[in-house]
Amino acid sequence: MRGGTSKGPFLDLRELPSEPDQRNDALLRIMGSPDKKQIDGIGGATFVTSKVVMVQPSSRPGIDVDYLFAQVFIDEAVVDTKPTCGNMMSGVGPFAIEKGWVNISGKETTVNVYNINTDSTAEMVVKTDDQGVNYTDGDFKIDGVRGMGAPILMRMKGIEGGATGKLFPTGNKKDIILGTEVTLFDAGNIMVHMKASSFGLTGQETGDYFLDKLDLMDQFESIRREIATIAGMGDVSKSVLPKIGILSAPSNGGHIRSLYFTPKTLHPTHAVSGAVCVTSAGMCEGTIASELLVRPKENETCILEHQAGKIPVELQTSMNGDKFVIDSAGTYRTARKLMEGFVYY
Repeated sequence: MRGGTSKGPFLDLRELPSEPDQRNDALLRIMGSPDKKQIDGIGGATFVTSKVVMVQPSSRPGIDVDYLFAQVFIDEAVVDTKPTCGNMMSGVGPFAIEKGWVNISGKETTVNVYNINTDSTAEMVVKTDDQGVNYTDGDFKIDGVRGMGAPILMRMKGIEGGATGKLFPTGNKKDIILGTEVTLFDAGNIMVHMKASSFGLTGQETGDYFLDKLDLMDQFESIRREIATIAGMGDVSKSVLPKIGILSAPSNGGHIRSLYFTPKTLHPTHAVSGAVCVTSAGMCEGTIASELLVRPKENETCILEHQAGKIPVELQTSMNGDKFVIDSAGTYRTARKLMEGFVYY
């Protein structure tokens, strides 16, 4: 399935080995890793096409399905289940309906999802009809995907501290790491936020710009590893978390601009979970993002700009005394079933 601006296999979690190391070995074989071309598997040999979604019916009260995401490294034998992926999660609702785990309830069917990666929940509203999931009959477009489709609404709750248990894993809204001012923020996804201007960048750079900027990329990586260690995450050299966001003021009618690194390459568009992280951090005074965000009016959708377009995020935030609270975060994506069958490992 394509989910948002990513794609990969959607699997019944129960059909995979229950022991994590055995399951990871199966996913490596399914995707064809480690191999830069993933010749012996069905991976697409890019970061956004080497992703796997695993789903099963849930026994949790009020929840329809449990969702586990895996980022499969391309040229290393690594499967990372610490992060989540909002783009791929947009396909979880349709997948659950396709499998018959959730009954169709008219023109819209709600699927309640538990995200194993982040210990959070999401409500997904999927367009349906008598024939099943309506993927293509709609005029909703997301930047980075050709054509239009039926919108899928995702409302995420309980997203604070999904990776570390803390919204601010270092205990600070800003830190100085290797001479650079940063914010480590854990909501939707955990990211290191840094200003583009701190590196002499404008924020308008594209992926090609960074291909030969090895010293700059090494600087990003050194900061990422150092702050992860300070936050108690240990050695993250073999993990995609925390991700990196190089932030700047908006330039095209949005509220903030972000270059999203995955973390060693620039994402061709932007992760949905990362958009939630950046925009919600922007609503919290004292963070790097808050200094760049053109603050939207009350109840206004917060629009994140990226190199391929924009992502709207519907945020509900509040203050509990002096504590910043993210009540919910929602956005729209599209998804499409590409094929159905068996994959062998």
